[in-house]
Amino acid sequence: MSFHLSKPFSHHPHPREIVRQFTPNWFTVTMGTGVVSLALNLFPLHLSLLHQIAVGLWLLNIPLFVLCTVLYLARWIFFPRDAMPIFTHSVMPMFLGAIPMGLATIINGFLAFGIALIGSRAVGIALTLWWIDAALAIGIGLLVPFLMFTRQTHSFESMTAIWLLPIVPAEVTAASGGLLLVHLASPVAAAHMLFLSYVLWAFSVPLACGVLVVLFLRMVLHKLPKRDMAVSSWLALGPLGTGALGLLVLGHDAPGVLAGLGMADIGAVAHGLGIFGGLVFWGYGAWWLFMAVGITLTYLDEGLPFNMGWWGFTFPLGVFTLATLNLGVQTGMGFFTDFGGCLVVVLVGFWIMVSARTLAGGYRGYLFVSPCLASRNAMLSPETGLNS
Repeated sequence: MSFHLSKPFSHHPHPREIVRQFTPNWFTVTMGTGVVSLALNLFPLHLSLLHQIAVGLWLLNIPLFVLCTVLYLARWIFFPRDAMPIFTHSVMPMFLGAIPMGLATIINGFLAFGIALIGSRAVGIALTLWWIDAALAIGIGLLVPFLMFTRQTHSFESMTAIWLLPIVPAEVTAASGGLLLVHLASPVAAAHMLFLSYVLWAFSVPLACGVLVVLFLRMVLHKLPKRDMAVSSWLALGPLGTGALGLLVLGHDAPGVLAGLGMADIGAVAHGLGIFGGLVFWGYGAWWLFMAVGITLTYLDEGLPFNMGWWGFTFPLGVFTLATLNLGVQTGMGFFTDFGGCLVVVLVGFWIMVSARTLAGGYRGYLFVSPCLASRNAMLSPETGLNS
């Protein structure tokens, strides 16, 4: 039996179609890869090999993010007419939120790995990227919901957890701020970073929790979404895992940051809120985790068609895993450490599975498809009577 390697991008007539069809959901690859590198670095067994793999994945994630950025910018430069429909599409704009979330994993990597590799320059790079990330998170967190209100068509029945994607980036940036502030030389700058990170946390988490309540009602009344959106149930873990992680990392360093400014009492409150708030959000996330597992098993009987949405198996579970491991450190409870270690193993398994299928689909080219263009072409087809 011979093995035939197909021609790259054979799904499209010309390689330029890769640029024309490139969509922001490809940034979910950087989200998933980045969070796996961070989770591996915190694996309870602290093996040297795992640390080296974690560093390698982070280093790989940087050119991946750059490549995605270049391709998406190229689409706007060379095919602006084909890029514009994203703003009126009901699904694809949500993935704009993947851009700052993917960047946040790189920022965190500069703090976790970069300092050992390039010294204090890593902190300066991380700080610059953090401000860019914060601007993107705020902008997307305002723009996409506004477009949902004014220019897009949505229905309660078609709602999925994908609505969370443009909302969550601000709290992801807040968690990164909590990791970054301890590396700032100025106590005043660290305090400003702390307070701004809490604001970013509040910019996202309450709204995301409101969406989850509505999502619960939608699933009760209209049951599960279609098979191509099956993995979206895992996205609910994102705001809850990151919400817990944000409170934990901000609360952990708040006493030291604020004590030097005469606000020791506020620092102690933030520390307590971090642990108990983290536990509350973790418990809420655990409910959605078990529900996501049950929903996925239900879909398995029908078969799950592979698409880029499968990256939803990685980042949401990854941030929940990071929160679990952090709870283990701050509470000293072995349960969280052991459970977090098990989640790392599952997370790596998901990443390997989804990465392999993405490489295969990307090589053939069939994963490079823009639903915005398909919707526009359907509207302009002669059969609809709307052809201009």
